Amino acid sequence: MKRRLNKKYLLLILAYTGLLLLLPYVLDSRDRATRPAAQLQPRCPELELPWEDAGGPNGSEPVTEPATNRSQPRIHVYLHATWRTGSSFLGELFNQHPDVFYLYEPMWHIWQALYPGDAQSLQGAVRDMMSALFRCDFSVLRLYAGAQNVSSAFIFGWKTNKVLCSEPLCRAHRRHEVGLVKEELCAQCPRRELRELERECRKYPVMVIKGVRVLDLGTLVPLMRDPSVNLRVVQLFRDPRAVHNSRLKSKHALVKESIQVLRSRRQSDRYKRLLAPANRATRAESYVSGALELICDGWLRDLLLQLRAPPWLRSRYLRLRYEDLVLRPAEQLRRLLRFADLPASAALESFALNMTRGHGYSSDRPFLISSRDAKEAVHAWKERLSVEQISQVEASCGEVMRQLGYQKTHEEDTAS
Repeated sequence: MKRRLNKKYLLLILAYTGLLLLLPYVLDSRDRATRPAAQLQPRCPELELPWEDAGGPNGSEPVTEPATNRSQPRIHVYLHATWRTGSSFLGELFNQHPDVFYLYEPMWHIWQALYPGDAQSLQGAVRDMMSALFRCDFSVLRLYAGAQNVSSAFIFGWKTNKVLCSEPLCRAHRRHEVGLVKEELCAQCPRRELRELERECRKYPVMVIKGVRVLDLGTLVPLMRDPSVNLRVVQLFRDPRAVHNSRLKSKHALVKESIQVLRSRRQSDRYKRLLAPANRATRAESYVSGALELICDGWLRDLLLQLRAPPWLRSRYLRLRYEDLVLRPAEQLRRLLRFADLPASAALESFALNMTRGHGYSSDRPFLISSRDAKEAVHAWKERLSVEQISQVEASCGEVMRQLGYQKTHEEDTAS
């Protein structure tokens, strides 16, 4: 009798456990059954205007333009982008300029040290690190170094950094000569202490940071208002279908970041987004695809925020499409240099042209900067994405595509 009761209890426990495990799948499938296969991107997302004066009536009075600091001529530029938009190429143009102290993805250290923290909760730390680095205070890197010895070799991407691999810090390259840094030569450079980097940083009239870990433009507004920072922002966009194609190609390398982006979703939606597919082979693709929807939502918020921004903020902001940069590199390079108050360079123009007139689009190392065929890079998604994948991206990112001037496939067919 006792054995029979124990067997009953065991069966009840197993049944209850199975029900708990199945419940999220049942709810998720029911939710999918009651909505379209791909949700359309909303045209008017909720916006918070970070420049508004909370002390005004209903918080509606705008803050006046920040006072300029005449004793601070140094210019700081942030290249605001997301993964697989061509931001490494954009950053390389500044890395090559002899008047620029360039840093590649320094906020990578925060995301690695605080993983699996959601992207939204890391935005304050990202902004604080940027503020310190723009003041040539590299000690902030020690907060995320753990037990590692912090030197020039700790900085993410140091083996391709023109400043760190050139005189006076290293003899591998000459700073005024334009050309890609050779990693094998830079790897032999002596490790430099942070104080030496800080001294070198202060010599440059312009500092540029390239990053993909700022989720929205609102995070940067406090720095743009601070006259001691004197920040200008270049935001890089790319056709979301091309972004999706490139992200799928590098999906396994982007899983961790995609999970952190997905964790930033509303609490009520989060369990659906992070529910791992039963098929392990499609898990990485599911995370990367889900994150793209949030990226497009962030882009749309940024575009609407900029449209409603006061004149002082708009004057510190430059919008750039990847397609324009690689198809008309000389023209767009001159536009970028004017925005950053940097002198034009014939050698840099030649470099930009050569980097966009290479052979082919693919690379065995997708994060490596190399010469590519610009036209193939722009149109490769048309051959590599399925009709279903294209339709999903156009539904999730349709409004931001319209704002940026990217036609949907049926519109392109009609126009041709």
